[in-house]
Amino acid sequence: MDTKQKLEKLADMYFRRDQVTIQKQKVIDSVLTPEIKKQIADIELEFASATDSINDNIGEIEAEIKNDVIQLGETVKSEFVMAVWSKPRVSWDTKALDGYAIAHPEIAVMRKEGSPSVSLRFTGK
Repeated sequence: MDTKQKLEKLADMYFRRDQVTIQKQKVIDSVLTPEIKKQIADIELEFASATDSINDNIGEIEAEIKNDVIQLGETVKSEFVMAVWSKPRVSWDTKALDGYAIAHPEIAVMRKEGSPSVSLRFTGK
């Protein structure tokens, strides 16, 4: 099986998984009476503002923590959460340096090239 065929197989597996999830939800919905569905909707509405408020607070404290850790320049650990500080990434203008290396080949020994990586993105077709 070539890579394109594997991608098609992967897409099919995702599609089948989604179809099973949809079918499961249909079966669940079929056993729920309109009264129970209304009660569930009421419960969702009742808890929505509390959840939204907590999510807002989470966003604010996360931003503060990230800022604090950046200012400290070190990882901070608590019992359940760790804010990991990472040193800034250094980047170079590769195109300019490759041009420079033509005139100064001695710098070529300092060039390191990592391994390629792959991310899967779904096109939505």
